[in-house]
Amino acid sequence: MQRIKSAATAHFNNFLKYRFLIRELVSKNIKLQYRNSFLGVLWTFLQPLLTMIVLAFVFNNIFGRDSSKVVNYPVYLLCGRLLYQFYTSATKRAMGSVRKHASMIKKVYVPKYVYTVSAVLSAFVTFVISLTVLVFVVAFMNIFKIHPITVTWRVVFIIIPILITLILSIGVGMILATISVFFKDVENLYDVFTLLLFYMTPIVYHVSRLGFEEGTWQIRLLKLNPLYGLVGMFRAAVLWGTDFVHYWDMNLMYYSLAFSAVTVIIGFFLFYKYQDKFILHI
Repeated sequence: MQRIKSAATAHFNNFLKYRFLIRELVSKNIKLQYRNSFLGVLWTFLQPLLTMIVLAFVFNNIFGRDSSKVVNYPVYLLCGRLLYQFYTSATKRAMGSVRKHASMIKKVYVPKYVYTVSAVLSAFVTFVISLTVLVFVVAFMNIFKIHPITVTWRVVFIIIPILITLILSIGVGMILATISVFFKDVENLYDVFTLLLFYMTPIVYHVSRLGFEEGTWQIRLLKLNPLYGLVGMFRAAVLWGTDFVHYWDMNLMYYSLAFSAVTVIIGFFLFYKYQDKFILHI
């Protein structure tokens, strides 16, 4: 136990040592993301807004009719989409982070995890900026009385699913970054997985519309997906502030947190175990 504690302390101190480099890499990643783009950072606002409009137009009459479950379908949709997009964007950036910085890794010694962590953090910064779209949509709906939402002080609890998603993204990102160095095909496989994840996470639908009873194996299978609980918590804080306790599932919160923590441990273990072999494959 003491050995694990000492190793964790050493890694944390090492992280603090390179925090300025991580900050510079995050800044660089964000700038490169919008390089040669006419609208630049404005796409951070437009992309989730336009996606919400299209999906709401297509699915509103199918999944958005039951106001007792959804309240406001565009906001319901946007909450799920933002969190899902953050996770997929962060993990995909992390997956290619080692290969992307191959020339730097070969020339200068820097802890290799710095590139992976900075990739996730750059996606996190983009996500935080995109949250302004959610604020705008909620304000628009309330001003024009389009299924208005009662926003309470409990909206601050969105920080919990956001931070857990960040931890999960770092863990999965470290695993993917390690595997993709040796098996590049994992990038194509992960695209298929994220598509499956989109449909396994109640983003465009409410789980009650699937027709399964609570407690059945189908619902239990869906709940194994950590994003299921994270999206639910995010929506509970935004949409159900007046009935927050009923919609905030503590068991799912503990599960998502434990799953994310274990994923981070596995991710760093794999990364440190195989990082010395990266140079032979990049």
